[in-house]
Amino acid sequence: MTDPELLAVHGLVIKKAGSATAVAELLGATSKEIATALDAAVQAGRVVGANGTFMVTPAGRDWLEQRYPDAFAGFRSDPAAGEAYAGFERINGKLLALMTDWQMMPAGSERVPNDHSDHDYDTEVIDRLGGLHERAERPLEQFAGLEPRLGRYWERLEVAYDRALAGEYDWVSSARIASYHTTWYELHEDLLRMLGREREEQP
Repeated sequence: MTDPELLAVHGLVIKKAGSATAVAELLGATSKEIATALDAAVQAGRVVGANGTFMVTPAGRDWLEQRYPDAFAGFRSDPAAGEAYAGFERINGKLLALMTDWQMMPAGSERVPNDHSDHDYDTEVIDRLGGLHERAERPLEQFAGLEPRLGRYWERLEVAYDRALAGEYDWVSSARIASYHTTWYELHEDLLRMLGREREEQP
């Protein structure tokens, strides 16, 4: 994808809402480049912004959907992308289940919010995360080989996992930072849009 505005709006729709800096960090671009592209998108009615925070408009979403087939034609037709995505999806379901276990722990026949007072329980979940993180390396390397900017996600996942392993538990699933869950969700959204697929509803 070489169109700066298309790339910026694509990054913004993945973030849902954010600053030019946040979108630039997602895409591996400079804040100046993204700010310029988002300003152009605002003028075209594809994005709205206030106090440095931007969101994609319905017209902007329609514009993206119209542009995606051409922008990602090569990616969508490459068998390697389909192979990598199949590997990603095999891990995705297990990761979502793990995140549920991180947030809600068993208490008898019920589940209760995890207050992180049980160190052994949290350690076991993070050990499982480590196993999934190791499995994710191959498909993410495949994606980065096809689209270099996707390599940013592996870098962010590495940081999040290392910090969670060091006991900084917010880095497992907090929505306020680039946690493992937040980064994985954004990667999934990016891939779905690039491939023209829908997110499967989880039971």
